[in-house]
Amino acid sequence: MTDKGKGREADVKLAGRTALVTGSAKGLGRRTALELAGLGCDVAVNYVVSRAEAEQVVGEINALGRRAIAVRADIARQEEAERLVAETEEKLGGVDILVNNAGPFIRERRLFADYSADEIHYLMNGNLVGTMLLDRRVLPGMRRRQWGRIIHFGFGHAAEARSWPHRAVYAAAKVGLVSFTKTLAVEEAANGITVNMICPGDIRGEFKEKGITDVNGLKDEEAPRGRPGTGEDVARVIGFLCLPESDFVTGNTIEVSGGLDPIVANVKRR
Repeated sequence: MTDKGKGREADVKLAGRTALVTGSAKGLGRRTALELAGLGCDVAVNYVVSRAEAEQVVGEINALGRRAIAVRADIARQEEAERLVAETEEKLGGVDILVNNAGPFIRERRLFADYSADEIHYLMNGNLVGTMLLDRRVLPGMRRRQWGRIIHFGFGHAAEARSWPHRAVYAAAKVGLVSFTKTLAVEEAANGITVNMICPGDIRGEFKEKGITDVNGLKDEEAPRGRPGTGEDVARVIGFLCLPESDFVTGNTIEVSGGLDPIVANVKRR
């Protein structure tokens, strides 16, 4: 098939589409890359240090009969983000789906006054400015094709712009991204481009790459749903948002948390 979007198999709704998933060597990004490949996408797998893991994901996608490449790039650095898109376009074709999963996060709890200026710039660039620049880079192609899906990542209750003590810079960047998500969704709706934000709950460690059946019978006393969240919980929602029939769903922040408030949970653990 020569036309993007016309399936190589009738039941694979995203066959012929190209997806770029940032930070997809491990964790939620990895699970998302595999989900989109399962729906028919060719996928650019992005990493910064996890080269071996990225190449493993590429192998798994190839085994599904899809094309994939691994590209090293730090989206917090503009020139690297530009190269990431350019290499994807050169090797896989124009980016139809952009999943902005990557974003630096400092795990150490710290008052805002204790951040260095360089750390503030890096967190803002990686979680807000870099995402905006990636979106800007892929928009012309999406407009030409009159089709596109852009997914941003936030955190639970980001749309409420609540305080998050000891996470001031990260939270500010993601809350700014909420407004940008809604604005870009309105601006690009007529071009067949949807823009949404996924807000995962407190999905931890190895569970980020697990499926829902993997946690059957496991209990999480902290989660209202009663079980741990998984990468599949998040990836399935992203897959739905990327379907052709989901073109009426745009400008939303979607909680995938099992009812858990991650800010409250983090404060309680202190």
